[in-house]
This record gives sequence, structure tokens and C-alpha cells, in this order.
Amino acid sequence: MSVRSANAKWNGTLKDGKGTMNFSNYSGPFTFASRFEEGTGTNPEELVGAAHSGCYSMFLSALISAEDLVPESVETEARVHLGRDETGPMVTSIELTTQVKCEGLSQEKFNELAAAAKEKCPISRLVAATDVKLSATLL
Repeated sequence: MSVRSANAKWNGTLKDGKGTMNFSNYSGPFTFASRFEEGTGTNPEELVGAAHSGCYSMFLSALISAEDLVPESVETEARVHLGRDETGPMVTSIELTTQVKCEGLSQEKFNELAAAAKEKCPISRLVAATDVKLSATLL
């Protein structure tokens, strides 16, 4: 299987410093404000959300395709909740919301496949200790 890499560099203190995250064709800034407030830039949680929504969409498409159906579209949003426990900040939950267009896919089979993709996509497996909620709609 493949190995992917990304890197980040942080300069300065937690509150006053700034950093850059880099991978593939992306390079973007992140700061205390972009992570814990409403500042400009990205943050690790957004990147986890992008990874999870992309992974889930691809996995669900694969499961639908295995049923000899061709999904027209699988669109997924991931809302990553950052909270806190006694140790410090932590991801407390992830909400996946997906909408699928696929002619010939029954609601019953869709529900089964959507739930299976939530359990089995690689990023879902990576974040298995987090409460991942799913809302799935067949259009």
C-alpha cells in the first residue's frame, strides 16, 4: 500500500506563534486563532474533517459500486468538534453528513452501505475512539 506524508512547522509561543502545514499541492497557515477562535487560516481539525469526508465518500462509492450500481454523486461534510477533557484539548466527536445520488439504490441497501462505510473507511478506523455520528440521505 502507499505511504503519504505531510509536515508542519510552528514558530513561537502557542498564543502568539504561527505555523504552516504542507502536503501535496497545499501549503497553508495556521495559528492559535484559526484553531481555537475564529482566525484566518486552517487547523488540524479541518484537515481531519477533509480527510474523513473524502475517505468516507470514496469508501461508500466503492460499496455502492460493488452492488453493480453507479453512484452519480456522493457528497460528504465532516464537522469535527474540538472540546476539552482533564488532559487538554481533544476531538470529542465527528458528524458525517452525506448525500448520495444513485439510481436503483434502495433506501434499505443505502442505509446498510452508509453504516458500513462509517465503520470501515480507513479514516473512520483511525478515529475509532471518537464518537462519529452519521446522517445519510439518499436523493
